[in-house]
Amino acid sequence: MLPRWVGSLAIAALLAPLSAGVAAPPSLGKVDFTRDIRPLLSDNCFACHGPDAKSLKGKLRLDLPESAKKPAKSGKIAVVPGKPAESELVARLKTKDETDLMPPPESHKKLTPQQIDLFTRWIAEGAEYQGHWAYQKLTRPAAPPAAAVPAANPIDRLILARLAAQGMKPQPAADRVTLIRRLSFDLTGLPPKPAEVDAFVADTSPQAYEKLVDRLLASQHYGERMAAYWLDLVRYADTRGYHGDQHQSVTPYRDYVINAFNRNLPFDRFTAEQLAGDLMTNATTEQRVASGYNKLLMTTEEGGAQAKEYTAKYAADRVRNASIVWLGSTLGCSECHDHKYDPFTQRDFYSMAAFFADVKETAVGGLETVPVPTPTQAAEIARLNRDVEPLKQQLARQTPELDSAQAGWEKSLTRWTSLKPASVTSDGGATFTVLDDASVLASGKSADKDTYTLTFKTTLKDITALRIEVLPDKSLPKQGPGRADNGNFVLTGVSVAVGDLPIEVGAIEASHSQADRPVKRGNKAKGIPKGGWAVMDAVGKPHFAVVELQDKISGDGETVFTVKLQHDFGTKHAIGQFRLAVTTAAAPVLVKDSAPLSRELETILATAPTQRTPKQKSDLAAHYRTFAPWLEPVRKQIAAVEAKLEGLNKAMPRTMVAMPVEPRMVRVLPRGNWLDDSGAPMEPAVPVALGRVKAGNRRATRLDLAEWLASRDNPLVARVFVNRLWKIMFGRGLVTTLEDFGAQGTNPSHPEVLDWLASDFLDGGWNIKQTLKRIALTEAYQRTSRDTPDLRFKDPYNAQLARQGRFRLEAEMVRDNALAISGLLIDSVGGGSVKPYQPPGYWSYLNFPKREWENSAGESSYRRGLYTYWCRTFLHPSLAAFDASPREECVAERVRSNTPQQALVLLNDPTYVEAARVFAERILREGGKDAAGRLQFAFREAMSRQPTADEQQILLGLEQKHAAQYAANKAAAAELLQTGGKPAAKEFDPVEFAAWISVSRTILNLHETITRN
Repeated sequence: MLPRWVGSLAIAALLAPLSAGVAAPPSLGKVDFTRDIRPLLSDNCFACHGPDAKSLKGKLRLDLPESAKKPAKSGKIAVVPGKPAESELVARLKTKDETDLMPPPESHKKLTPQQIDLFTRWIAEGAEYQGHWAYQKLTRPAAPPAAAVPAANPIDRLILARLAAQGMKPQPAADRVTLIRRLSFDLTGLPPKPAEVDAFVADTSPQAYEKLVDRLLASQHYGERMAAYWLDLVRYADTRGYHGDQHQSVTPYRDYVINAFNRNLPFDRFTAEQLAGDLMTNATTEQRVASGYNKLLMTTEEGGAQAKEYTAKYAADRVRNASIVWLGSTLGCSECHDHKYDPFTQRDFYSMAAFFADVKETAVGGLETVPVPTPTQAAEIARLNRDVEPLKQQLARQTPELDSAQAGWEKSLTRWTSLKPASVTSDGGATFTVLDDASVLASGKSADKDTYTLTFKTTLKDITALRIEVLPDKSLPKQGPGRADNGNFVLTGVSVAVGDLPIEVGAIEASHSQADRPVKRGNKAKGIPKGGWAVMDAVGKPHFAVVELQDKISGDGETVFTVKLQHDFGTKHAIGQFRLAVTTAAAPVLVKDSAPLSRELETILATAPTQRTPKQKSDLAAHYRTFAPWLEPVRKQIAAVEAKLEGLNKAMPRTMVAMPVEPRMVRVLPRGNWLDDSGAPMEPAVPVALGRVKAGNRRATRLDLAEWLASRDNPLVARVFVNRLWKIMFGRGLVTTLEDFGAQGTNPSHPEVLDWLASDFLDGGWNIKQTLKRIALTEAYQRTSRDTPDLRFKDPYNAQLARQGRFRLEAEMVRDNALAISGLLIDSVGGGSVKPYQPPGYWSYLNFPKREWENSAGESSYRRGLYTYWCRTFLHPSLAAFDASPREECVAERVRSNTPQQALVLLNDPTYVEAARVFAERILREGGKDAAGRLQFAFREAMSRQPTADEQQILLGLEQKHAAQYAANKAAAAELLQTGGKPAAKEFDPVEFAAWISVSRTILNLHETITRN
């Protein structure tokens, strides 16, 4: 008789191979709904009798006991507890009549006799329903007592109890060399150095293994290894994905992820900063960078794309990603209809989308980025700011000397008066609006040639000059101030007249003129630089020009005069918005003394000094200090520092971040149709079946969503994340469908282990390193990956963990491993993306714009695969060959293929050939003089062990064979030595060198070299 606590474990263990495609032995003990029945219902029945109301047949829901146990119109009941003979479900499963058979033949699904027997026994035992395991409240299960299962670790006791129930014996512990290699790859993604292997093997202290775990978790490369997995989940890439797949700047987000893992940022905080770092109070630069998660989806700037359609696409993408990353749920299935298998409705989908409706974005077009300083740049910025602060304080200080100089300036100040025109006309058909501030805004037709005629009425006497102010406006292209498509204008002539009497125009001086683009035609107005006034390099800003009059405008009473502004450039370059002011100053008028003042300053100057308020005095003094000659040296020093700051700003990497705006309306889209606006408006909310956010009466935010995700009311997040940590450490999750904890996903092979770890993760403050250490210290983790015939028969997929996993390294690790073995690897952490070798024309099929892959130079070529430029449509071929994801969508688990192409990559890709060449240099330089010693050195570096006698014989024979071939063809040897960017060593005989390159290429291609055991 088995102990009472083993019973449920034994049943689940016996059934567990079913999910792996192996026939399960008959269940023992009581049938469990969650473990035994619900998966069968989900696979075979829920399409017609599940949560989706639109596909529901006969109003029967087999996922709900109140529906399954209720009489139908016919009087029959699907499930009669305790009475399988009276249950219509059993009858329909067993019938020979195809018209009544369930599942119907057209579904192409059929239950086995053993599965039908499970339904019969379940009903006979009372047809007890339980909720889906993943949505049940999280509690820490009790492990079997150590007296019953001899193991110190409760996780091991849970695993060993299940193995004992099935008559399976665990494999012994792996040897120390295997352990350090396994841990190094799992926790840093890099192989151990021979010296590290030797030190661990020699350390006989009881704490040796734990110290190794702690050292690797403290490594700066731990964050890189974890980031590589996380970036797959959040679909990080350097390009936009859709259409032209243009570049997007986002590498600081990658550095944030690396740093967050390295400093062991609690997972709940990690979650909140990514979902809503921009919404946090006094958000730091790092938190804003983290919020770039919200911008990592695929976007487009295709000219013909519909903004409304892509707004819907982006909303759907964010729901799909967030629900898989944190909830392990296929909520994305509810975009067009209620979920057919899980308790998610279409309204749930769009209420989740509403959380992200406040993220600012241009649906079709460019991407907004912000500068993010590197640590070096940040330190330099802080130093410059410290240096400039005393100068700014000096500039802000008013002194008696400045008071005296300011009084003199005020007396000499040219007074300008803005005039509102009585009428404005256009020869080219433009229309005008005269605004309250006396400015004129042009609209309507824009002609190639035009003359604006303005009529003014004034009582001012002796007007000596005009000031033409051109102003930006949102209604103009690029905000103007011109009407050309690029926001520019060209003024080619100015004339003034009083009645029929022309007033001769003297010098015209502009505040900004486009001197390097002279007007090639048009009337050359006297004094206008290069024949025209243009501001091409400074559109979107206000500018002005001063026009001297040779004769004064004067008269008794009211004077009427006209001003004509001529545009004769030929490409619709007329002025968009402008204003005219006049002065009666007797002295010559210069631009620097005539800059338009704000209305506030004009009001202050019009007020007698003794009548000014303290604020008016302060504002005017501050304005004067901006150009006071007394402070010119201080301003120059400040300008020099600010120029350096601007240079640093331009040199900074830039990244996309979330910028909150007023939330847009989110509606349910009937059948997911973005053209249909008839759906109900939705407010932010989480799926009803999972709970609710705490937001009170206000609109819930992404910050509320993050808080709910990490709350104890949510059982999914901790389970989902520790399952992925388990996958990292074993090669497969306790739940093998890492992206789907729903009804269509697999049940956990060890539900008690999953919940023990998830509870510990929560209780420990979402401590990622602590959870990884918990797993690493288990006996299960430390077992050998070797199997036995008995284990292969009983558990071919190792679901019961009698041994460790054995699998090929991830794509990035394959390359990193080769570079590390050769000595080429540059292991600096963080920074921009790099572009390892590719031939010319690799990107020849990319358009909008056309571009060329430019191989990185120098050490950048040898950085870790994590930093390789991730082009979604043209993923680096060597990464693609080893199953890296293009990251168009969330990827919780990459496929693992085994193809001849992978061997060809390892043998022929320039990166690997160069790695083999540099490795051969090390073999010749550090491996001694005899061939056997060199081979032993190579094996120690690559696989941390000595070669066997057979391996030594084969590889030494290979070296001799290739030495003979290269001796007969020295040109081939010379060509081989030229592969890669690093110059080949000159001190070796080329023939011998090339032969050892063949050996090192073979070693780098070995299955063991690229396998984590």
